[in-house]
Amino acid sequence: MRCRIGTCYAGAIVATYLEQSLTKLKEFEGCVPWMYRDTVGKVTVGVGLMLPDAKAAQALPFFLGSRVATPEEIAAEYARVDAMTIGRASSFYKTPTSLELTQQTIDAKLSSVLNGFEADLRTEFPYYDSLPDGVKMALLDMIYNLGPAGLFKGFPHLVVAVRTGSWAQAAEHCMRRGPSPARNSWTREQFLSAVVGTIKAEAEDWLTRISHRLRQIGNNLFNRSR
Repeated sequence: MRCRIGTCYAGAIVATYLEQSLTKLKEFEGCVPWMYRDTVGKVTVGVGLMLPDAKAAQALPFFLGSRVATPEEIAAEYARVDAMTIGRASSFYKTPTSLELTQQTIDAKLSSVLNGFEADLRTEFPYYDSLPDGVKMALLDMIYNLGPAGLFKGFPHLVVAVRTGSWAQAAEHCMRRGPSPARNSWTREQFLSAVVGTIKAEAEDWLTRISHRLRQIGNNLFNRSR
């Protein structure tokens, strides 16, 4: 049995936590292949990827129809969008000749950004790789939304809770201003899933110990009866 994506269990493919994070970020942030202005006026593309200037846009492989756009076309498109009013839906900025990124490029860029944020998380939490997947997904959602400084400095109680493995406390201190209630609720649920996982693991360990002890008692009684 071979599985190329995620983890395979008895023929079923289970997405990794990074794949799940990528999917949820697309849902929460939106996924727009053309340039538009976000709610604060920044030129943005893909899954909330801010483009600070035309040079940043030119570093991406935009397409005009079926061909690759030239640097001049990308710069012109950036200037056009940057001059438009803010506070509109992303579709407002699209024209028949808008340059677009492929979905493959958007996914690759998002994955690259997530990998960079994971490096920040590993620096802050050296044991990051051993954390429950739900906790990793919650932290990735928060750091993508807030940035490293916004997460580590803006949520000190959460950072302490993660360091001590206090998942219920982390769930209490993960609420953000700005994201939708649904997004905040999802992030909270990821921390709480770790609570359930911890209880389950402890219960299984307890049952294993009891089973082992019962076997020992049974063996002792059997030996005495011989």
